[in-house]
Amino acid sequence: TCCIFVFYFRKIIIMKLHKESKGTIIVATTIIAVLSFIAIYFLEIWSLLVIIPLLILYGLVFWFFRVPNRDIEDHKENVIAPVDGKVVMIKEVEETEFLKEKAIQVSIFMSPLNVHICRFPVSGKVIYKKYHPGKYLVAWHEKSSTENERTTVAVESLTHHKVVFRQIAGYVARRIVFYCNEGDQAKAGHEFGFIKFGSRMDIFLPLDTEIVCKIGDKTKGGIDVIAKMQE
Repeated sequence: TCCIFVFYFRKIIIMKLHKESKGTIIVATTIIAVLSFIAIYFLEIWSLLVIIPLLILYGLVFWFFRVPNRDIEDHKENVIAPVDGKVVMIKEVEETEFLKEKAIQVSIFMSPLNVHICRFPVSGKVIYKKYHPGKYLVAWHEKSSTENERTTVAVESLTHHKVVFRQIAGYVARRIVFYCNEGDQAKAGHEFGFIKFGSRMDIFLPLDTEIVCKIGDKTKGGIDVIAKMQE
């Protein structure tokens, strides 16, 4: 058991970490170091009962900010999963912020254990971006799409469709980052932002889009095709 623990902890320590991890890891390191020192001082040998769980939590922080190596292919009509997670909603809705018309909404929920890098679902040109402050309802709640802290980005795809996607903060997630600007070139599968901890991503697609995923599917961001648009 100890050997397995050492193997996985070593794997976590040497993995590539996202740039958004710096502040969180500094805070986590400081807190864990202080708590470990206090435990050793007061509990002596029994301090391991405190230190081992702290190290496991420390490893989970590293695991959350991991950056996996993925071979991203070029896509034109394919819509790529923008995040790792689970498809929790596929339905026709009225997208009122940018499209102002009916669209197919595909929502993917990310647990705290998923990779939280956010990627462009389609290639094209960024034509809209906006940040919205808001609430922190649980990310799978339907109203979180319009009431939670969120960002909205729209891309005119290579197939000349307008695709909207939205980062949504959850009950745990309290920080959304997006790096794209209007006029930027979007490339399907490539990073445009990051959300810290549990959260959700909504994608709004034209009504004639062929959806190839289903509710309950597990997605791998930048790799899995979730829909195909008409050229």
